[in-house]
Amino acid sequence: MKKVFLAIALMLGIVSANAQDSTGDLFEGLTKKVTYDRMIPPYGMEVTYDKTVHVIFPSAVRYVDLGSPNLIAGKADGAENVIRVKATVKNFRTETNFSVITESGSFYTFNVKYADEPLLLNIEMKDFIHDGSTVNRPNNALDVYLQELGSESPKLVHLIMKSIHKNNKREIKHVGAKSFGIQYLLRGLYTHNGLLYFHTQIKNSSNVPFDVDFITFKIVDKKVAKRTAIQEQVIFPLRAYNYATRIAGNKDERTIFTMEKFTIPEDKQVVVELHEKSGGRHQSFVIENEDIVRAKVINELKVK
Repeated sequence: MKKVFLAIALMLGIVSANAQDSTGDLFEGLTKKVTYDRMIPPYGMEVTYDKTVHVIFPSAVRYVDLGSPNLIAGKADGAENVIRVKATVKNFRTETNFSVITESGSFYTFNVKYADEPLLLNIEMKDFIHDGSTVNRPNNALDVYLQELGSESPKLVHLIMKSIHKNNKREIKHVGAKSFGIQYLLRGLYTHNGLLYFHTQIKNSSNVPFDVDFITFKIVDKKVAKRTAIQEQVIFPLRAYNYATRIAGNKDERTIFTMEKFTIPEDKQVVVELHEKSGGRHQSFVIENEDIVRAKVINELKVK
């Protein structure tokens, strides 16, 4: 009788083990099943050998990963937010995939099949915001963090810049320059989570359009003795919102620059230079350390 019970127990053990292997729900150690609402649903895409599929994203592409050597992909020449995708072999049978991360912190995923004549050759993606509903999940995630922004979400950085631009408050009234009908102003300086936000404005009161060649932020010495080399440290913006390259006559444009947090010694200052392309109406203004340390703190709960 004992032998019968042992045989039954052994059979039940084998069946249980096979069930565990087949379902894929159980792993070694303590685990929790990934539920369906955690999944980022992939887009379906068709590719072919003789034609190229172009995908346009809302912001610059930072990362592309291909699931198979049957695919080839890369940024379109001269465009940071467009990638081209095509098959490297004809008529591959196995479905594959690829993923993309953009500068806005969005993560996109695609399942790819081969087709002789793909229905869609030019695809434009849009950003989606998760509303928490299981029936309206986004097809991209917005929580990817990029190294240069530290612990700040790229999406939140974009929303902060957009909010500053929309509110259009002039918090600073003593920093700016004006000549030749061009006025360059610092309207506000803000800080949030280790980043600085510079709200600038270019006013063109002349009838001649002003074409922006480049804008530089530099930390320089306040006083430089004769025959002494000027020490300059260029600060590069991490992001720019509404970066204007042309200001029409009797118009103005505002730009928000995002930079990593910094302070400067009392014997140094920040010089912001605006250079005109094929012209001489250059402008520059100075930001003191006291302006930086008084940067207005942004309450992210009020950012819309």
